[in-house]
Amino acid sequence: MSKVITVAQLNKYVAALLERDTNLKAVQVCGEVSGFKSYASGHLYFTLKDEQASVSCVMFRGQAQSLRFQPENGMKVVMTAKASLYDRDGKFQLYVQTMSPEGLGELYLAYEQLKSKLESEGLFALEHKKKIPVLPKIIGVATSQSGAVIRDIINVLSRRFPGFCLQLIPTAVQGPQAAGQIAEAISTFNRLNAVDVIIVGRGGGSMEDLWAFNEEIVARAVFESNIPVISAVGHETDFTICDFVADLRAPTPSAAAELAIPIKSELFMNLSQKREKMKIALHRKLEYQRVKLNNLIDRPVMRSPYEQINRRREYIDRLSDKLISAENRYKTDAQNKLGLLAAKLDMLSPLKVLARGYSVVSNQDHPAITSVDQVRIDDKINVMLQDGSLECLIKNINDRRMLL
Repeated sequence: MSKVITVAQLNKYVAALLERDTNLKAVQVCGEVSGFKSYASGHLYFTLKDEQASVSCVMFRGQAQSLRFQPENGMKVVMTAKASLYDRDGKFQLYVQTMSPEGLGELYLAYEQLKSKLESEGLFALEHKKKIPVLPKIIGVATSQSGAVIRDIINVLSRRFPGFCLQLIPTAVQGPQAAGQIAEAISTFNRLNAVDVIIVGRGGGSMEDLWAFNEEIVARAVFESNIPVISAVGHETDFTICDFVADLRAPTPSAAAELAIPIKSELFMNLSQKREKMKIALHRKLEYQRVKLNNLIDRPVMRSPYEQINRRREYIDRLSDKLISAENRYKTDAQNKLGLLAAKLDMLSPLKVLARGYSVVSNQDHPAITSVDQVRIDDKINVMLQDGSLECLIKNINDRRMLL
C-alpha cells in the first residue's frame, strides 16, 4: 500500500519532476494570446491557446521589460518558456522568458503600435508644428560627438554660413542608453534655452540601429520641446517615430543643416538687391514729392499768399456789411409789425369800450357778470366806468327772457 501524502506534497513532487525535465526548461511554444492582463507590478498574465488546447502563462517584470511590443488578445506569438507547476494551486503553467509576434517582426510591430498610439494622441498633428527660425543665432545638435553626422553638419554649416554658432550635447545614438540620453539632451536644451533650433539625428542603419529614435521617451521629449526640432535620422527612405513628431523632417543630417540655416552669401546678395530696390523706390518717391511740391509752389496761393489773405479779408468785410444791413432791415420790419399789433391791441382794449359809455360789472364770484343768473336781490356788485367804479346793491332783477 502506497504512502498517504498531502496535496501540497503531491504538487511539489510533480513540480520537481517538471523542473528536472531538461526538455521543459526552454520549450518553444506558439499560439494565440487570450485573457491578457498587465498589472502595476509589471507582471503579465495570459492564456496561450490553439484550436485544441490552452495553457496558462506568466511573464514576470524582469523579462517583460525587454519586450518592445505590447501583447494583445488575439495576437499570435512564439514564446520561449519554462514549464512548471504552481504548487499552491496545482496549476500547470508556462513561465515565459522571451516572446515575439509570429510572422511579423517584433520591432516592426512595436513601431506600428507606438505610431498608432501617438498619432491618436495628436502628437503628429500639424497644428503642433513649430516654425523653424529663418536665421538662428545658435544651433543645438543632439548626436554622437565621434560619428560622421556631426562632421557632416559642421561641414555643411561652414560652407553655408561661415561664423555659425553650434552647441553640441553628445549622446549615444544606438543601444539601450541612447533613447534616454537623446531625450535628456532635448530637455537640457529647453532648460538652458540657449539655442534657437535643435537637430536630432544619426546616420543610416538597420531598424535595430535606428531604434532609439522610435522610443516613446524620445517622441515625447520632441513633442514637449518649446524649441523647434529638426529630425534627421538615417537615409531618405528611413522613417522613425521621431520624424513624425518633429517640427520638420530632414532626409539626412546634411539636409538638416541645410534646412537649419540659409547660405550667408545669398543672404547678403538678397539684402543688397533689396537695398537697391529700396534706393530706387526712395528716389522715385522723392522725385514724385519734388514734382508735387513744384506744382504747389506754382499755385497763386503759394506765390502771393498775402494777396489771397487780403481778398479773403475783403470778402469778409462785404459779408459783414451785408449782415449789418440785413440786421437793420429785420429790426425795422419788426418795429413796424410791433406798431401795427399795438394799434390793433389798443382798438381791442376794454378801456376803449368803457370810453364809449360801456361798463364792466363784477362781484366776488364773477370777474365779469354777463347774465342775470349770476346775481341775486341784495347782492353787492362793482360797476367799472372809464374814470372810476361804483359799488351798487341790487334791488330788482328784470329778466328779458321772462318778458318774451
